[in-house]
Amino acid sequence: MSEVVEIKNLSISFASDIGEVSAVHDINFNVGSKEIVAIVGESGSGKTVTSQSILAMLPSSATVKGVIVLSNQEGTVHKSILDLDAHELQRVRGAGAAMVFQEPSSVLNPVYTVGWQIAEALRAHGNFSKTEIKQKVIEIMKKVGIHDAENRYNYYPHEFSGGQKQRIVIAMALVLEPELIIADEPTTALDVTVQAEILELLRLIRDEFSKSVLLITHNMGVVADLADKVVVMSKGKVVETGDVNKIFYHPEVPYTQELMAAIPRINSVVEKGKPPDYSTEPLIKVSNFSVTYPGSLGKPPFYAVKNIDFRIYKDEVLGLVGESGSGKTTTGRALVGLTPISGGEIDILGLKLKKGNKNKEYKKIREKIGFVFQDPATSFNPLMTIGQCIAEPLLTFNRYPSYNDAKKHIAELLDQVDLSADYASRFPHELSGGQRQRAGFARALALEPELLIADEPTSALDVKVQAKVLNVFRELQEAYGFACLFITHDLAVVHELADRIMVMQNGELLETGTSDEVIKNPQHNYTKRLIASLPIPDPRAQKEHRELLKRLREAEEKENT
Repeated sequence: MSEVVEIKNLSISFASDIGEVSAVHDINFNVGSKEIVAIVGESGSGKTVTSQSILAMLPSSATVKGVIVLSNQEGTVHKSILDLDAHELQRVRGAGAAMVFQEPSSVLNPVYTVGWQIAEALRAHGNFSKTEIKQKVIEIMKKVGIHDAENRYNYYPHEFSGGQKQRIVIAMALVLEPELIIADEPTTALDVTVQAEILELLRLIRDEFSKSVLLITHNMGVVADLADKVVVMSKGKVVETGDVNKIFYHPEVPYTQELMAAIPRINSVVEKGKPPDYSTEPLIKVSNFSVTYPGSLGKPPFYAVKNIDFRIYKDEVLGLVGESGSGKTTTGRALVGLTPISGGEIDILGLKLKKGNKNKEYKKIREKIGFVFQDPATSFNPLMTIGQCIAEPLLTFNRYPSYNDAKKHIAELLDQVDLSADYASRFPHELSGGQRQRAGFARALALEPELLIADEPTSALDVKVQAKVLNVFRELQEAYGFACLFITHDLAVVHELADRIMVMQNGELLETGTSDEVIKNPQHNYTKRLIASLPIPDPRAQKEHRELLKRLREAEEKENT
């Protein structure tokens, strides 16, 4: 097998105020022709830095040593990427290798149409007429699964869903037909059905486009589904390399074994603590509840949540799952007064709330409710230390007269989420994703709430950090006994944590049952498709799982026609 990229003795360090910080130490691996290679490891292991070095995309503070050899389409070999000048690098980027970034919304320019942005690479690297450029762009849009490409060529990024925007970014990478596609966490934060579509597209890149893919991901189900070879990194070093079956079934290095053990598995036997007492009065009773947004310019209103009913009991973790746009987050935000109610009634902690209730009504119960946001990086004030952020609810509700008086309590809260007291003096940007998420739990639990709303609290965490956060959650739930609405698209995680699960689609509740009932014996076809869309971290089982999803999709299409 010819090599598309060879990395030899690569080391990367960054200049900082405290001196030189080493990020990658003397690593070696290669990507073969028509091969998907996955780089896995914890946050901070050096995965993304390594991938960015292939296209010399690191900041000026980086010092890079070693050799990175990238072959072009004709099979001839460039000199090391590290030895190329700016003009030579411009020719390689896009034509020799291209990057698919993690968050398409941050990559796509909101003021230009997607057609114009895909065409940008053709204008920079070729001598094509306007007609030829448009034809090529429409062709690549069709190949990545954008329907009605001729019209949607002139659409803007905000007119596409998250999964469609990811397809647009992949089209941008493919338009010059590079030999290597570097995909950095291409499915992070996508719901399982959209994720399954993107995985099919990445497989198509290898099988139909005959390209190689370097995949950076923390999702081991994605690795099992796609990868031919796996590179395991830890603390900037490659600790193990091998084909996907060797890594999953016969890992040799203790770190890889720990990584595999940390993966939540949907078919595993889950032991939960003491079940809630469903004979008692529920803490939250939601009846005929709906949220509607008025239409504009003669358009009909949009029903985000449609007349749903559910209950949450003391000590219960109730999971809420569904695709993006199903109404999960809207439901959670409405419970705490962040989204107005359009109809029905919410009886929450003894307070009855209906349409027209003002925010002052929620003040009576605000301190009894905690909220863990999906992205802790944006929910923390960047100008405040972690300690000040955690202290904010304590001072707002007059639990302490000043920050200094609250310091001991803050240290105790940090200790409960497995962070030392010195983290109180750090700013949010100085913490990793997992550390910020744990600090988010500390802030949400500062007032010892009776109800916790957790909105996708583990969606962007790698498996080892996710395992730590979930362990912290279990311990806190046992210690505080709070009820929890756990909103997520990760079915394996919700199966581990939840006592009951609700499945939501298009604002409606389709199915409710115990965790085992919904996951192991789903009744609704939509639930079956959701579960089949979740990649299993087992290469052999995932092949069968993929076939099941294919059959379910075909049956659904047949039923709809």
